[in-house]
Amino acid sequence: MDPPATADPAAGSPSPSTTSSSSSLRRRAALSVNTSAPAGGGRGMERKSKGADEGERDVERAAGSAPVSPAGRLFREAHFNCYIVALLGLGAPVDVAAARAGLEATLVRHPRFCSVQVSDDVKKNAKPRWVRTTVNLDDHVIFPDLDPAATSADPDRALEDYVSSLSTRPMDNSRPLWEFHVLDFPTSEAAGAVAIRMHHSLGDGVSLISLLTACTRSAADPARLPALPSPPPPRRSGGAALALAAWAWSLVALAWNTLVDVALFVATSWFLRDAPTPFLGSPGVEFRRKRFLNCTLSLDDVKLVKNAMKCTVNDVLVGVTSAALSRYYFRKIGDTSSDKRKPQKNIRMRSALLVNIRKTPGLHTLAQMMDPSKDNTVKWGNHIGYIVLPFHIAMHDDPLEYIRQGKKTADRKKRSLEAVFTYWSGNLVVKLLGIKAAAALCYGMFTNTTMSFSSLAGPTEKVEFYGHPIVYIATSVYGHPHALTVHFQSYMNIMKLVLAVDDEQFPDSHQLLDDFTESLRLVRQAASARS
Repeated sequence: MDPPATADPAAGSPSPSTTSSSSSLRRRAALSVNTSAPAGGGRGMERKSKGADEGERDVERAAGSAPVSPAGRLFREAHFNCYIVALLGLGAPVDVAAARAGLEATLVRHPRFCSVQVSDDVKKNAKPRWVRTTVNLDDHVIFPDLDPAATSADPDRALEDYVSSLSTRPMDNSRPLWEFHVLDFPTSEAAGAVAIRMHHSLGDGVSLISLLTACTRSAADPARLPALPSPPPPRRSGGAALALAAWAWSLVALAWNTLVDVALFVATSWFLRDAPTPFLGSPGVEFRRKRFLNCTLSLDDVKLVKNAMKCTVNDVLVGVTSAALSRYYFRKIGDTSSDKRKPQKNIRMRSALLVNIRKTPGLHTLAQMMDPSKDNTVKWGNHIGYIVLPFHIAMHDDPLEYIRQGKKTADRKKRSLEAVFTYWSGNLVVKLLGIKAAAALCYGMFTNTTMSFSSLAGPTEKVEFYGHPIVYIATSVYGHPHALTVHFQSYMNIMKLVLAVDDEQFPDSHQLLDDFTESLRLVRQAASARS
């Protein structure tokens, strides 16, 4: 049974910055707060808020209210009711008073984190929009009632079990869609932890990591924001004639690759399904409990392979993932023949890869993302497109072959506008046919592919979260129809691998996690020998 959660028993009166008298809020039109759970959800009905009328609390219909984006609306559909979970390992026990003060000064002031989604009852097919409301921190800061014996006997397992239980717990839609779970007990890696759960309609991974970074300060200099990863340098051509020829050829390749990828994407949304493997989810997987497990990899090892193979960090991550999935696949099917050392061309195994389509890639400061000017190319929100990324399944004597194949696959996808097409076409489908039609197309794409894959870069130096040193950042997502989600999150000189797996389908999920660790070790060893 999942442990119950309670509000902060030591919390005092709500602060003036987050609460106010409801009489000061006036309702100018009939407004409806979305408090119901999506239909068909196995996570159950959304729990009702305390008080008879709290489900229809008064909200400000301020001039600054904004419509919910098409992607934000998609993430509220029955088969895409997606949430992001960010687990922060801390180097010190949780100072609740400092954390509450920090939340009031930062997170609570963000427009999306102090707003609810409402629609006009008087309008037919009214589109939801974000409207600001008062925030009571006691509703969002949660202290789980955990068994002291469990947290003492196996704290790592107790932490994993609790964070995994969040995937079955509804969230009260009459409040801003985020929670801050305090897990104040030591584990093998940290002195304490906090788990931040937020609805995906609030923003994409880049937006939310940028917000998280804005809530931190450099450990070396608490007066400044942490350093962010530098964008990759532009490639240089050898001369004017060569540059012109390369440019012309790149346009031809871009057009052709985009045409092929778009055709395959549409076919995948309709009928082109991956082959049955131990990784492919069954119907209704989006409603079942997910287990979140993570391990710490060395970013220096990843960079060593990157430099040896003259590729990117993402190329290495794709290659290591292919190696790990191959190890797990052949062990599960019990294939010991030599044929497994050849690429399994009859196995179609692909991932849905989320891509940041902002014109300026990488992480940005929160001030940049919240800039309302029209020429802002890094705006807050869900600015993500999807690409279908195939994975190479085989067993190789040379572990570096996975990196070569990963680089080949990634380079091919970089010469395509598939992600841009899926983003803009999705918005167009919503406008012309409605959110249900867009959700049906996305559902087809997800159920016909095997897994989700993503990676995010975090701060490059040690940071403090409201005065607490951060040891690691482990983020993931659930609510989409995949049984396996692979996410890589960098921070300082470490790379956190986070798996979100269907608890029923992967009873040996820790073995899969070990396959990633072993695959990186073998690849790193081969790269060192080559160097």
